[in-house]
Amino acid sequence: MITLKSSREIELMDRAGTVVALVHKALKEAIKPGITTLQIDRICEEVIRDNGCTPSFKNLYGFPGAVCTSVNEVLVHGIPDHTILKDGDIITVDVGACYKGYHGDSGWTYAVGEIKPETRKLLEVTEESLYKGLEQAKPGNHIGDIASAIQEYVESFGYSLPIEYTGHGIGRSVHEDPYVPNVGRPGTLELLKPGMCIAVEPMVFMGRPHCVTLADGWGVVNRERSLSAHYEHSIAITQDGYKILTKED
Repeated sequence: MITLKSSREIELMDRAGTVVALVHKALKEAIKPGITTLQIDRICEEVIRDNGCTPSFKNLYGFPGAVCTSVNEVLVHGIPDHTILKDGDIITVDVGACYKGYHGDSGWTYAVGEIKPETRKLLEVTEESLYKGLEQAKPGNHIGDIASAIQEYVESFGYSLPIEYTGHGIGRSVHEDPYVPNVGRPGTLELLKPGMCIAVEPMVFMGRPHCVTLADGWGVVNRERSLSAHYEHSIAITQDGYKILTKED
């Protein structure tokens, strides 16, 4: 069931989202060759708790980390551990923060040191596809309009989008209705209305989209282990468009 959020609820989500943005601001400085994904996890949790929030993902469905740290070919749900990042890697850090019972959620892919031009292109296209999708986020449009815009842009560069992993509604729970896929047709799926809060998150493989779950039961890759990128914002649908909740005020 989709729940429309009140202005007060959106204010609380905006606060949670601002803290998520503060985490990503800290990560821009922290992510360098030599850091471990566990150190990244600890930095994120410290920023979240120092700003009056709790980590949304910690123990969610049994996940052991405060955030997801997905390196190179890992698309989503990477577990923080003692993996040392090296020059040329990329890492997606998916961050959730909960403030007074309401959540903010944003994932971002970072370059570690100097990366190859083709890797940089993957990151640029994936990030831009997020904003292509957000252009369609307004009352009277449908979830399918967001999905179609993302799909058309990403596939024009020869990349692929897995259908198994999608964006989602967000609010008192991290994952609420509706699903927000990255593949779809205009004019389909749920009608967007003011008060709807959703996380839009294109997840893109450089290769084919067929997904495989790793032996740890969490990390997701494709069968050919190609590089992947992931960008996400939580937004609220407004009377005339949308507001990004996961950015600094």
